[in-house]
Amino acid sequence: MGILEVVLIAIGLAMDAFAVSICKGLSMKKMSCKKAIIVAGYFGIFQGLMPVIGYFLGTTFESLVTKVDHWIAFGLLVFIGINMLKEAFSNESENCNDNVDFKTMVVLAIATSIDALAVGITFAFLKTNIVLASILIAIITFTVCIIGVKIGNKFGDKYERKSETVGGLILIFMGIKILLEHLSII
Repeated sequence: MGILEVVLIAIGLAMDAFAVSICKGLSMKKMSCKKAIIVAGYFGIFQGLMPVIGYFLGTTFESLVTKVDHWIAFGLLVFIGINMLKEAFSNESENCNDNVDFKTMVVLAIATSIDALAVGITFAFLKTNIVLASILIAIITFTVCIIGVKIGNKFGDKYERKSETVGGLILIFMGIKILLEHLSII
């Protein structure tokens, strides 16, 4: 998997955290750089660590699934993408408050990075450089979340649904691309 694909997956993965960051920014009466960095830091760290955990799970069980790894990668990415699309169009709203204490942020960071764990498993099957991928995912998520807090503070929840839609579509298209490449269609 090339660097462009990893960057696109990183952007797709960051969209859940971006949506929550918008929500956090929306709840701030005045933009707080400290809070924005805390929010982005939690999301960036968890989004960067979860693929590493998934990668090691994937390499541990690699011998059991090497004949179907492309189907697993396809299935996981499409499943995650579809779930993101469902969230984007659901009427449930995120829990919007400007609280950035440890307990609140850990729960949100884990909830938004479960998909990154699954992508890490996919990375193991595709022999992706996990160090580079995790660093890119962490940096992109951190950056996107800083922007998300600022956008949320300025413009409200106008972009939350769109960001989750874009993220879901990116992951679905990456899953399809992986499957088509393995089947020698593209």
